[in-house]
Amino acid sequence: MQLFDLSGKTAIITGSSRGIGQAIAERMAEHGANVVISARKPEAVHAVADAINARYPGRALAQPANIADKAALQTLVDATVERFGQVDILVCNAASNPYAGPMRGIGDDQFTKILQNNVISNHWLIQMVAPAMLDRKEGSIIIVSSIGGLRGSSLIGAYNISKAADFQLARNLAVEYGPAGVRVNCIAPGLIQTEFARYLWEDEERLRQTTGPLPMRRIGQPDEIAGAAVFLAAPASAYMTGQTIVVDGGATV
Repeated sequence: MQLFDLSGKTAIITGSSRGIGQAIAERMAEHGANVVISARKPEAVHAVADAINARYPGRALAQPANIADKAALQTLVDATVERFGQVDILVCNAASNPYAGPMRGIGDDQFTKILQNNVISNHWLIQMVAPAMLDRKEGSIIIVSSIGGLRGSSLIGAYNISKAADFQLARNLAVEYGPAGVRVNCIAPGLIQTEFARYLWEDEERLRQTTGPLPMRRIGQPDEIAGAAVFLAAPASAYMTGQTIVVDGGATV
């Protein structure tokens, strides 16, 4: 058995039309997995799937879905099973953060959207794929959280609350699913140069203030998160569950 071989496995990756999700999909396909590309915008989803299929014919499926739409998520799972037979790996990567500022200023609709997209939608999707994994006694579920869930913030407090909840979601499900051999883990990225986090790094002065204290003195790149996802999906992490891998350039130390 090769530790990082994903040949014959099928992975659903939400939020995979760009950024961290796209990098994870590309690297999982490189390691042999079938990958299902999903995000809200059909054009972007198809573009990523087409690019992967150009390199690895037949390995990518484009299936747009809004993670806040439960029926769309079920369609995503159903389409994956129809095309590839089963779901072996689930990567809950899509997330939202419509508000930046002190908690006293957040609207109910904004807070609700953050909790819906970053926690409840993950719960929905996991509940859709887990039963078959439990029956087969094999599967890997990966939640892309954030180091924000490990500390407070005056700028992205609500987002951080949702990401802390993801850590606990993984721990709870690890306890529930562990006896059947299904693993649930998190990745906690630091500041990564994605469109999603653009407001945190596009200002050069803010970027210097953020990265200056880091041991590695720089912002991270999407592909630097993908290796952790491949590890958590692969046999290399077969005895790991309920854990969080922090990939942050040393920010939390």
